[in-house]
Amino acid sequence: MTKLEMALLELLREDCRLPLEKLAIMTGADVEEVAQTIDRLEEERVILRYQPTINWDKTDRERVEAMIQVNITPQRDTGFDAVAKRIYRFEEVKSVYLMSGSYDLLVLVEARTLKELAHFVSSKLSTLETVTGTATSFVLKRYKEEGVVFEGDKIDNRLVVSP
Repeated sequence: MTKLEMALLELLREDCRLPLEKLAIMTGADVEEVAQTIDRLEEERVILRYQPTINWDKTDRERVEAMIQVNITPQRDTGFDAVAKRIYRFEEVKSVYLMSGSYDLLVLVEARTLKELAHFVSSKLSTLETVTGTATSFVLKRYKEEGVVFEGDKIDNRLVVSP
């Protein structure tokens, strides 16, 4: 990775809405170089998607989120990857991580209701032949996600300029 690529990734992670002109000024590169670099990062699947962080608690949207610790038996020749692929294809699944420690996968799921989420765990996830156990924890409140604090004062990270 070049310095420009790393700088662009950090800037876009903070605010993916920054215009090319501003990114060019912030990195010291020209606009065309910034545009080409971002295009290349997208083509190479380094940048996969641009997505805002939303505080759903301030909306009318009803949803239930849970983090599920999953123990599995890895499959011959594919290890954990084949099982993870089967799990991440479910509509309810938002993220899947291979973990070290007392469980194998951490699965973040979302459903409209508790009943739908329970149905997912009991009918879809737990019935996979390689799943040997699950432990579900429900998200009750978000305090911080992707570096964004949900409550409290908005922090201004700009430098103070004084005459």
